[in-house]
Amino acid sequence: MANEKIIDQAVTDKVMNCEVQDATGLNDFQKIPDRQGIAIPRVGINRFRVPLTFKHRDGSVMNHDCEASMYVNCPAGKTGINMSRLCSILQNEAANAPVNQKFFRGVLNRYRTDLRDYDHEEKLDEAFLKVQFSYPVKQLSLKSNNWGWQYYRTIVEARETKESGFESYITLEYEYSSTCPCSLSMAKQYEADFAAGVTDEGNGIGVAHGQRSRATAKIKLAKDATFGIEDLIELLRTAIPTETQSLVKRIDEQAFAILNGSNPMFVEHASKRVFKEFNQDVRIADWIVSLEHFESLHSHNACAVIFKGIPNGLTDSPVL
Repeated sequence: MANEKIIDQAVTDKVMNCEVQDATGLNDFQKIPDRQGIAIPRVGINRFRVPLTFKHRDGSVMNHDCEASMYVNCPAGKTGINMSRLCSILQNEAANAPVNQKFFRGVLNRYRTDLRDYDHEEKLDEAFLKVQFSYPVKQLSLKSNNWGWQYYRTIVEARETKESGFESYITLEYEYSSTCPCSLSMAKQYEADFAAGVTDEGNGIGVAHGQRSRATAKIKLAKDATFGIEDLIELLRTAIPTETQSLVKRIDEQAFAILNGSNPMFVEHASKRVFKEFNQDVRIADWIVSLEHFESLHSHNACAVIFKGIPNGLTDSPVL
């Protein structure tokens, strides 16, 4: 019991007798020099909720509810960082500009500068910012004069380091429909056999199995490239045109059936379509796409991962 009291008193003395105070006279433990000599590559905050402004391609400006993750490195000899500065810098920058490459550059530069303890210190070696949100885009119906909101789960992230400079990435989830080529072929073969009297099984109508499918793409932007979220959506639509629809009338539903019939694909086909489109776009320095077809025939899913394949490039499947 006596030893416990001695330990408690030692802790109390250390807490109450901080050797560094801030401008208001409050103890500032974060600025106490650290004598352990251990650096931390990344320290910061996850899941900071903040509304951020985005300028859409049609000229509209919208606020999106975002979750931000932000880090800097903590050098050896430094006890900790002022984490509230991460939040206040992000909020201050967001109040003055929409989210784009310039915005990320400004935030990361301030992180490396403003999270120093003293002005005479060099910039911190690294800063990182990741923003997650759902990005809405107006999607026109295929045939009718209608439209609806299509939402894309999105991550925009960037890092700035002393060695590598500024790097930025976009990750986006794209949903589409995929009709199995083999199943489509067998359904049509059955219909022809029924019409010719070769078989009397069923009612003469065969339905190919299809599935809602998902591609999750992560790209690294080329240096100084002008490329945004809607550019990535457009690229995926070109590669895989059977995107799921947000609002349909009967005429749109029939058009969707025709579209799927014109683009039957295994997950392998979808992967190769993506490869061709992504590899020829000079605005993209590196990329990786994971694809999954949620089968209606099987209780398991078909999946694939494909990437550019440059040395030391993106080879881990993106996760949203």
